[in-house]
Amino acid sequence: MTGNALVDEFGQIDIYLFDQLLRGNIAPGMRVLDAGCGSGRNLVYLLKQGYDVYAADANAGAIRAVRGLAAALAPHVPADHVRCEPLEAMTFTPGSFDVVISSAVLHFAQDEEQFAAMLRGSWKMLAPGGLFFCRLASSIGIADRVEPIAGRRHHLPDGSDRYLVDETYLLHWTGRLGGELVDPIKTTVVQNQRAMTTWVMRKS
Repeated sequence: MTGNALVDEFGQIDIYLFDQLLRGNIAPGMRVLDAGCGSGRNLVYLLKQGYDVYAADANAGAIRAVRGLAAALAPHVPADHVRCEPLEAMTFTPGSFDVVISSAVLHFAQDEEQFAAMLRGSWKMLAPGGLFFCRLASSIGIADRVEPIAGRRHHLPDGSDRYLVDETYLLHWTGRLGGELVDPIKTTVVQNQRAMTTWVMRKS
C-alpha cells in the first residue's frame, strides 16, 4: 500500500492509537467517543470501517469539520453523534462507550480544576471494562527545560503553554479514577522541544 493510500485509509491517525487498533484493543462493533475530536484526524478509519462513532469538541469549527467528514465517509452517522460541547459537560449517556479517545486535549486545561473536570467528564462516559486512550503533554524527560507559569501550567521550549503532567500525577489519577493501566506510561520527547505521553487505562 502506498503512502497516499495509507493516508486515504487511516487519515492522520495518532500512531499510538493505531497501535491499539493493531492489538485488537479497539475492535469493530465498539462504540467509540472522541472527546476533544478537533477536526477528526483520528476518526477517518473508524468512520470508514463502520464503527459506532461519536465525537465532541468545544470548538464549533472543529465540529463542522467532523460533521462534514462523517457525511462524506459514513452518511449513516446521525448528526447528533457529533456535538459542540465542552468535555466537562458532554451530554452523551454516561457509561455507554467501549472506547474514549482523548488525544492532545487535556493539556489545554487552564488549571487543576479544569483538568479534573475535563478528565472526569471523559472518564464517566466509559462503560465498565472500557478503554481510555489519552495522549497529552508532560514534563517527563524535559522537566529542566520547561518554565513554570502557575501550578502545572508551563511554557515549553517549542513556544507553547501547556498544562503538564508527570508519571506520579498520572498514576495518582489512575488510582483515583479506579482505572487499571493497559500499557506502561510511554513518553516521546521531541528533540527537547516538547514531550507527549501516552496513558491507556481500562475502567475497572
